[in-house]
Amino acid sequence: MRAMAAKIIVASALGLMIAPASFAQEPTEPAASPTTLPSDLRDDALISIRPAETALMIGGISLVVLLIPGVGLFYGGMVRRKNVLSAFLRCFIVLGVVAVQWVVVGYSLAFGDDAWGGFEGGLGFLFLRDVGLESHPNLAPGFPHQLFMVFELILAALASALISGAIVERMRFSAYVLFCLLWTTLVLDPVVHWVWAPGGWIRDHGGLDYGGGLVVHLTAGTAALVCAMILGKRKGLDSEDLHPHNLTLTAIGTALFWVGWLGWSAAASRGIWAQAAAAVVSTILSGSAGIASWSLFETLQKRKVTLLGACTGALAGLVAITPAAGLVDPLGALLIGLLAAPVCAFVISLKAKLGYDDSLDVSSVHGVGGLLGVLAVGVLASPELTGTQGGLLSGHADLLLIQAISALAVAAYTGVATVVILLVVDRVIGLRTSPEDEDLGLDLAQHGQRGYIMGEGELLGPR
Repeated sequence: MRAMAAKIIVASALGLMIAPASFAQEPTEPAASPTTLPSDLRDDALISIRPAETALMIGGISLVVLLIPGVGLFYGGMVRRKNVLSAFLRCFIVLGVVAVQWVVVGYSLAFGDDAWGGFEGGLGFLFLRDVGLESHPNLAPGFPHQLFMVFELILAALASALISGAIVERMRFSAYVLFCLLWTTLVLDPVVHWVWAPGGWIRDHGGLDYGGGLVVHLTAGTAALVCAMILGKRKGLDSEDLHPHNLTLTAIGTALFWVGWLGWSAAASRGIWAQAAAAVVSTILSGSAGIASWSLFETLQKRKVTLLGACTGALAGLVAITPAAGLVDPLGALLIGLLAAPVCAFVISLKAKLGYDDSLDVSSVHGVGGLLGVLAVGVLASPELTGTQGGLLSGHADLLLIQAISALAVAAYTGVATVVILLVVDRVIGLRTSPEDEDLGLDLAQHGQRGYIMGEGELLGPR
């Protein structure tokens, strides 16, 4: 385990050395954030609560909450029957863990004024101080500041929930909870500050991430890969049937998180209606293109289309469009979905050859899909939607370079920090369950319940 950790640290550290050097030159004129108000509207006296923008945010946030149980059902259907409750609970528990962290310190670290050399925010919003029902000229223009805070809370919880898919069926529940708390504080909060907060270095250098390709998917995908490599393979991976136990749950989860994704895309506009409309259209088109593309890939490869493949294709399309949803036109969204599915499917096919056990392919779908979407912004971004220059197809190659360097920096930092957090958690309480608990199933071993009672006399709890 220590040898694997050392390799990951060395590789990730090299990435961290490259990114700052690339930005050491005089920064280019920063691209205006599509959610930043023009300077003539920043007078607090002119920023009032507007009903339309407030309704948009409330509606979007209400749908975004569905992402958490949707991912839980998606994951729950893909594990073995004896671990279905454990898989769902690991997605659900993060709402409680992250909500407390976010209110106490997380939101301040993410969106407070620059501190510690711009590494993350300061403590100005500690315990939600000055985060009230009034608007904020940069973060919440035209709607209550608390709505923006709770929207970002759900996205922070989602990032941790996604990671759980890589370590299902073998990580201790207590270790997972502690890991999520530390990871949100030390990894996610700083990255959010870099990308979305006023003064964040990626934002100031013109990096664009509409909904969270860098912030949610690339961080979660990178962390998932590191977790899978350090934890090792599931017991029985090479000798037991580890196929999904209930794909009906996975299909229901797909439907729920797609609805939640529409709310995510709308709310990420922060009340800019034209961008919200563009994002919703892009989300539908890219997810749909992902279904078609993955199904075609399976037909060519296996001569048949599977439900799991269609659901995963939809997810790949949704992941890839997240950073680009409000920044590309419909044709761009369709192209992103068509490309994302086969690329993610190809990376999944390499997993066995590379020798790691990312149980539910989080790194292949969220990590690779998120990276693809971030780079696609640099190629397909529309000047009409960004408010400034567009991407490579609009004659501006510099945005693609900025997007690539931003992705490299986020992935490298996330990889190094995740290794350190895992080693600390392993030293304090231990990461992995016992072989006996893996045989019994984590539902019974760690939670004392079964997802299904299949017949009279079946074991109902640990002996």
